[in-house]
Amino acid sequence: MVADNGLEWKEGGVPVSCRFDDPYFSLGNGLAETRHVFLDGNGLPGRFRPGFHVAELGFGTGLNMLAALVSWRAAGVAGPLRFTSFEGFPLEATDIARALQAFPEAEAVAAPFLAQWAQGARHIRMEGLEAEVIVGDVRQTLPVWQGRADAWFLDGFSPAKNPEMWGDALMAEVAAHTNPHGGFATYTAAGHVRRALQAAGFQVERRPGFGHKRHMSVGRLG
Repeated sequence: MVADNGLEWKEGGVPVSCRFDDPYFSLGNGLAETRHVFLDGNGLPGRFRPGFHVAELGFGTGLNMLAALVSWRAAGVAGPLRFTSFEGFPLEATDIARALQAFPEAEAVAAPFLAQWAQGARHIRMEGLEAEVIVGDVRQTLPVWQGRADAWFLDGFSPAKNPEMWGDALMAEVAAHTNPHGGFATYTAAGHVRRALQAAGFQVERRPGFGHKRHMSVGRLG
């Protein structure tokens, strides 16, 4: 059933964007996919250190942020994890809460985030985390962002369905906002995305994907 908020809920509590006809996370196990693609793909938690900064294209339900927070807390690193996400179409807190019910481990740490989000906050502060969600067209918001990330989670909707999120110019901006020896991970292995990231300066590698996806992509700046 399609709701007024532009979401369709699949069996198992998976929200699907009607705008992009794409699910917000894996129809299998979204939390396991996050860990395989974005955490393992970026060498986390092994690369965590004080002040570590994750940036993300596509905030969605906040699942990636919460998975990173769980990993950060378990690693026992001093200070908060810094997390910046770029999102064009933020979800309502009620929809995020409904989606997170599928992942008890993430849901268990989500209450402070959901409370702040419901009040309209886009700067989120909670134990072990300082996060900002920058709302708007990422092609406009990323170029003027003053930050640099140690690790990128490239998690926009599919390149075939949301090509604006994966263009050459935007991938160049990702590289320009990456610290030396920083990197990225993404579920997609689309050739034009890998070539754009390579042209931007990343050493790109194709790895086994999660579940039914044969391949994913990771990369580091030299």
